[in-house]
Amino acid sequence: MSSLSGGTGSLAGFTRLCKGMAVVLVGGHIVVQILPAAVNYLALIPARTIPFAWNLITAGYIEQTVYGVVISTIGLLFMGKILEPIWGAKEFVKFIFIVNILTSLCVFVTAIALYYIRMEENYLYMPLSGFYGVLSGFLVGIKQILPDHELPLVRIKAKWLPSIILLLSVIVSFFIPEPTAYLPMLIFGTYTSWIYLRFLQRRPETKFMGDPSDDFSFSSFFPELLRPIIDPFASIFARLCCGKRQTSSEAQDYELGDNPLLGSDPIEASRRRERGARALEERLAAERLAAAQTAQESGKDATESV
Repeated sequence: MSSLSGGTGSLAGFTRLCKGMAVVLVGGHIVVQILPAAVNYLALIPARTIPFAWNLITAGYIEQTVYGVVISTIGLLFMGKILEPIWGAKEFVKFIFIVNILTSLCVFVTAIALYYIRMEENYLYMPLSGFYGVLSGFLVGIKQILPDHELPLVRIKAKWLPSIILLLSVIVSFFIPEPTAYLPMLIFGTYTSWIYLRFLQRRPETKFMGDPSDDFSFSSFFPELLRPIIDPFASIFARLCCGKRQTSSEAQDYELGDNPLLGSDPIEASRRRERGARALEERLAAERLAAAQTAQESGKDATESV
């Protein structure tokens, strides 16, 4: 099966929705370059979030630097090309909206807490913005759907991408002056997206929510050696998050005897990953066929012109 990067072979494969959102990111960057004062109203500035509460939403779509808008646009196009056809446009937009606003809320609370701990006003007035939280969430989505796909050259499985990116970001944060501008967004984007996909995402094929499989547990972000230590703490959070729903599911399974409901165990999650991998492979095959047909037509046109 083709590697994860195989889906990046053709510009025609980018979805219309992702192209539209890429225009929003580029447009937001242009606005703050032409009108620098717009940052005060569109970026997340904790001291001004009240009454400018809309910046909890707009901050995620504002890139203040050229390299930021380039990375975010490329990440959106390529990862959206994988995720949107599998999730559907509606779920894709819903995921972006939820992860973006939850990330902004967590960053806002963290900035306020850091101010009271260190009493530095920089935490209150630094304009924070960027699509990094959603991008890290996309990596978690790819980990869920296509965990065993490998990247070329480095031969790293997709399921390790969120963990590796976070680890590298933490290491880099020790060598740059303002890690607060991006690190909290990456961390909270990863965590909130996992919470949403693990416990809250509705699956149209069943009436259950989330992904209960062991392969997508919180400890799956860590090496095997650490999982026995992490699992007990993660299970406490799981009971707090969905204890009632799990109890209800167990009761229904008990009533059905040896025939548990579809989606009440990790089998359905495995099937969903298989469907995701199959959908990706079919799309890559269609793109290769379209590219071959285009090359043949170009060859015919060249021959006729000669």
